[in-house]
Amino acid sequence: MNDPGPAHLLSETQRKLVGFAAAALALAVTVALLVGTVAGLGWLLGYFSGVLWPLAVAGILAVILRPAVDGIEARLKFHRVTAVVILYGLAAIVFTSFLVIVLPPLLAQLNELIHALPEYWQHALVWIRGHLPGGTNTIDEMMDSPTVQNLGNSLSAEAQKFLGSAATSMAVAGAGLLAVIGFVIHVLLVPFYLFFLLLLRPGGHATGPTASLDFLPPAFREDVTVLTREFVSIVVAFFRGQLLIGAILGGLYALGFTLVGLKFGFVVGLMIGLLNIVPYLGTLTCVATALPIALLQTGGGWQLAGFVLVMMGIVQALEGSLLTPKIMGHRTGLHPMAITVAILFWGKALGGIAGLVLAVPLTAFLVTAWRLIRKKYLTN
Repeated sequence: MNDPGPAHLLSETQRKLVGFAAAALALAVTVALLVGTVAGLGWLLGYFSGVLWPLAVAGILAVILRPAVDGIEARLKFHRVTAVVILYGLAAIVFTSFLVIVLPPLLAQLNELIHALPEYWQHALVWIRGHLPGGTNTIDEMMDSPTVQNLGNSLSAEAQKFLGSAATSMAVAGAGLLAVIGFVIHVLLVPFYLFFLLLLRPGGHATGPTASLDFLPPAFREDVTVLTREFVSIVVAFFRGQLLIGAILGGLYALGFTLVGLKFGFVVGLMIGLLNIVPYLGTLTCVATALPIALLQTGGGWQLAGFVLVMMGIVQALEGSLLTPKIMGHRTGLHPMAITVAILFWGKALGGIAGLVLAVPLTAFLVTAWRLIRKKYLTN
C-alpha cells in the first residue's frame, strides 16, 4: 500500500491566509517603527532645535560659499583665514547696501500696504456690489448669520485670551523677552559657526570622507562616500540655485510691477522672490496679492490687471526657459511637488524653524540613499 504521508496541520488556503496575515503584521510593525522613529526624531530635534537650526543654516551656507573661499584663496594666494575675512567683508558691504538702499523703501511700502488694507476691503465690497449684486446680499447674510457671529466672537475671545496670557507671561516672567533674546542669540551664532566651517578645507577625491572612515569595511565605506557626495551636491545645487533664482525673480517682479504702475509693486515683487524657495508658493502669492491690488487700487482695473498678468507671464517664461535650466538644470533630482510636500511634511513632523530648514536636506538624503540602494542592491 502507498503511504499517504504525514497529514498537514493546515490546508493550502489556511497556509495562504496565515502567510498573508504574517506579511500584513510585518508591514504594520514596519510602518509603526517608521512612524515612531519619525516621531522620536521630531521630538528630539524639536527639543534641541535651538542648537540645531543655527548649525544647519551655517552648514548649508558653508557648502554654498566654500567655492568662493576656495577661489579667493587660490587666485589671490591668501591664507584661508584671510579669504574668509574678505568674504565676510564683501557680505557686510552687500548687507549694508541693502539696509541703506533697499530696506527703507521696502519698509515704507509695507507700512503703507498695512494701513491701506481697510481701504482695499471697502473697495472690494464696492467692486462686488457693482459687478456681482447678488454677492453683496450673500456676504451680508453670512455676516448676519448667528453661526458666523458666534465663530467671530469665539475667535475674538481666543485672541484676547492669548494676548492676555502672553502679556501676563511677559509681565510676570519676561518669557516673551527671553524668547526674543534667545532667537537673536541663535541668529548671531550662524555667522560664528559659518566662519569656522568655512575654514575647513575639503579633501580631494582620494582622501576626503574616505580617509576618515578606515574603521569601516571597504564596500560600506565606498557607499558612505558616494552617499555623502551625492547628498552634498543635491543640497548645494538646490539652495544655491533657489536663492539665486529667487533674488533674480524678486528684482524682476519688483521692477516690472513698478513700471506698470502697480501700487506696492516693490514690496510685492521682493516678497514673491523670497517665497520662491518653496516651489509654486511664489507664483500663488503673486496671483493672490498682485491681481487684487491691481483691481482695487485707485486708478486700477482690468487693464492694470492685464499688465500685471503680462509681466508675470514674461518673468515666468524667463524663469522656465532660461533661469532654471541654466542655474538649476537637473542636478537636484527633486521634483518641485516633492519639495513642496517635503517642506510641509518635515515642517509638521519636526516643528518650528528646524523642520523648515532641514526639510530639503533630509529629503535629499532619503532620495540619495534610495538611489544607492536601488542601484546596488535591488538591480539584477
